[in-house]
Amino acid sequence: MDTLIITGYNLKIEDVIEVARYGRKVELHPDAKKRILECRAMLEKKIAAHEIMYGVNTGIGEFSEVVLDDDQIKDFQRFLIYNHAAGIGEPAAEEIVRASILGRINVHAHGNSGNRFEITEALIEMLNKGVTPYVCQKGSVGASGDLAPMSQIALLLLGEGKAYYKGKLLDGAEAMRRAGISVPGLQARDGLAAINGSNMLTAMSALWLYDANNWLKQAEIAAAMSLEALKANMKPYNPLLHELRGFRGAIRSAKAISKCLQGGDLLEGRVKCKVQDAYSMRSTPQVIGAAHDMLDYAREQVEIELNGVGDNPVFVPEKNLTLTGANFQGTPVSVPMDMAGACITMVSVISERRMNRLNNPALNVGLPDFLTKGAGVFSGMMLSQYTADTLIVEQRILSMPASIQSIPAAADQEDFVSMGMNTAIKNNQILENAYGILGIEFMAAAQALDFRKNEYRFGKGTQTAKDVIRKHVDFLDIDRPLYPDHTKMRELVKSCEILYEVEKEVGPLE
Repeated sequence: MDTLIITGYNLKIEDVIEVARYGRKVELHPDAKKRILECRAMLEKKIAAHEIMYGVNTGIGEFSEVVLDDDQIKDFQRFLIYNHAAGIGEPAAEEIVRASILGRINVHAHGNSGNRFEITEALIEMLNKGVTPYVCQKGSVGASGDLAPMSQIALLLLGEGKAYYKGKLLDGAEAMRRAGISVPGLQARDGLAAINGSNMLTAMSALWLYDANNWLKQAEIAAAMSLEALKANMKPYNPLLHELRGFRGAIRSAKAISKCLQGGDLLEGRVKCKVQDAYSMRSTPQVIGAAHDMLDYAREQVEIELNGVGDNPVFVPEKNLTLTGANFQGTPVSVPMDMAGACITMVSVISERRMNRLNNPALNVGLPDFLTKGAGVFSGMMLSQYTADTLIVEQRILSMPASIQSIPAAADQEDFVSMGMNTAIKNNQILENAYGILGIEFMAAAQALDFRKNEYRFGKGTQTAKDVIRKHVDFLDIDRPLYPDHTKMRELVKSCEILYEVEKEVGPLE
């Protein structure tokens, strides 16, 4: 991969994936370096003139009215980081921390944060040389930025904290030394400029949106398999029907599902079907389509945040201005991401409903009861539905918005916060469950198609998906413990192997 040039303005979710997950190198654009240096020069003039500036020569939060003297200014940034490195529990994944660092570098690139260039340079070197701070995932309320986790990143700028380097967890100073990165220390403004934005919840959201889009495409493949096994009426998938209504997501979803069925007898009208099917069969494009539309909006918001000036205060050198406000507030990201998580739950519910129809002898259009040849002695996939159901209940609990859950802090100075980190954490849990639920529909649909294989020809996409599944999970001929199969299917969906192979056969499901 070529080096990603950081400008402050054009970062995409795919760039975040490449840097955070696959180690793409980054470089600051010369214009961005110039902006950082110009902003710092302006700030230093203001400090010398004793102009009162929040978080530079004042305390923070409830202590914003406390003015610091010159000696206190030197120590304040270090104590600020110590105080705010107050998270708890298990560490965030390295890709999340790397994505957070990338987002912070992109904020600095605007030249409105007032930090020394050495701070941004150290963050870039940490990405490029593989030094990843140890960061507790929990502790941020998603306003005043993700202060607790970002402060654990900032500890490395002091040569403190802990970090992963070449697979080992080391003291921060040692990790920086082994990687050959100079520790810049923190001077006036540097600490707050390193932490005062919603970079971690935005990073987590960017990674999640990429993975959730791949999950939705696999939900369309699973739907196509179930529809084929249930001899669905395919008229509800006519593109014209969805174009007449106009929702982009539904148009996209209907086309994707139809593409999976191309070359099969069902789509070509050679399989006898009902005049009209149940909602879980005929309204799938509208349901998955609504999720696509929501994820598109969430992506738009996340990319705005990735490329915006999320900081406080904000310095405008060309106007010689210092602006204080709340550009750290995570609500513009947490609101759409709350809804995006709920949409994954919604699509999981309709997946389970199709799986129910495959199992239920009253609804499955002549398939064996619970997809077993020995009903009574064998229970087939009866209990697979139980597993899907319990995962869905957990998803429903997690789908309560975090963005309405503000608890005031800092003596009511910070009296409304986004709780966006909670959104990001619970969305990851929702998606983990979604992998399992969809894996169970895939498994049931493959089982059902095996019973149908002598009745009619399947679509190229659905046949490919079934072939991939059979490489990992055998046909359920007689009852066996199913937990290994469920777990394998969850990991198979998470790996996107089914998606990649189907798209090789039928083209992109976009």
